[in-house]
Amino acid sequence: MSSTRNVTDVTADGAAWLASAGAYPRSTLALWEERPDAPVVLPCGSAFDVVSVPTVFGRRMLDRMWEEGPGSGPVAEYRGRMLLFCAPGTAQRLPSLLEWEEWSARGRPGGRTVAVPPLLCHGAGDAVTVPALTGASARSGSGSCSRWLVAPDTRLPWLPGPEILLWAAVRAARDAVRISIFPPADPDAKVYDVSRRR
Repeated sequence: MSSTRNVTDVTADGAAWLASAGAYPRSTLALWEERPDAPVVLPCGSAFDVVSVPTVFGRRMLDRMWEEGPGSGPVAEYRGRMLLFCAPGTAQRLPSLLEWEEWSARGRPGGRTVAVPPLLCHGAGDAVTVPALTGASARSGSGSCSRWLVAPDTRLPWLPGPEILLWAAVRAARDAVRISIFPPADPDAKVYDVSRRR
């Protein structure tokens, strides 16, 4: 048996950290003890904020954070979106940083608005559904996949702040933009397959 821990497994300390976000942490832990395969809705703003991004763009952000930066905090996937757990206050600050950098959906006309998809920032007053503690993949009633990609493993996990998520989003957007010196192909052009010669 390998002594290496699987990064998608929530540890007891990680479960305690997640439960600490709610008003009744012992009730949440009791629920998970009875039903470790149950997803739970937890409030944001005290233990963590969450930035929700489309899965493909989220994967690009994670690649940047792990290859070039400090890594990430806990990360989950839920209903086709990636949930990036971040420092409290990030949900309030990140939209204004994106706006300032002109990478938001409301950036200047003709600016870089299409490069960064809408980032949903969940902070104080919001709640998110976190995946079950056990199992690499749990199915919700709607058939959507819910799972941990990087599970919480300590009572005080490192959480990225708004500047790190801004940096990752901008780099992921730049990676997604493909610049070509050739004009786009004519969709009405006749193309002949010359690869099969006799």
